Amino acid sequence: MAWPTHIVAAAGYVEDRNGNLLLVKTHHRGWDTPGGQIENGESLEEGVLREIFEESGITATVRCLIEIYSNVGEHLGHDSKTHVPTKVTLDFICDYVEREPTPSEEISEVMRIPKEGVMQYVTASAMRFRFEKALNFDGKVSYGSYVTKPESNIRTDRIV
Repeated sequence: MAWPTHIVAAAGYVEDRNGNLLLVKTHHRGWDTPGGQIENGESLEEGVLREIFEESGITATVRCLIEIYSNVGEHLGHDSKTHVPTKVTLDFICDYVEREPTPSEEISEVMRIPKEGVMQYVTASAMRFRFEKALNFDGKVSYGSYVTKPESNIRTDRIV
């Protein structure tokens, strides 16, 4: 039996006391929520908080898990040569603690914006799908799978 080929990642929807959401502008996907791969020996919560800090300079705390996604598409990376394994991403709602948003090496811009204005910035279809679920979180963790090819359909299923 071959070893698993999934990447495990986490993303954080960071909300401040005024209801603003943190957005980061990535070099390849445009505006998004901070997140990335969980490193070896790191818990999911440690990983998402590290990614938030690395990408935005903000410290946060985890409030709750809201979504689990499988990107089941097979595609090439940004170099058009490297095969990217399928990915499982866990999305968390996080609370802003302190520090001002600051761009990083992998992020060109960072901003906090009222929730009702977020969708005008998020353009990638898979990201829009995830943001819509997060912005309308009803207290129940959901599961969805998607393929990051333009011709694909997005399917979601509710976890019971």
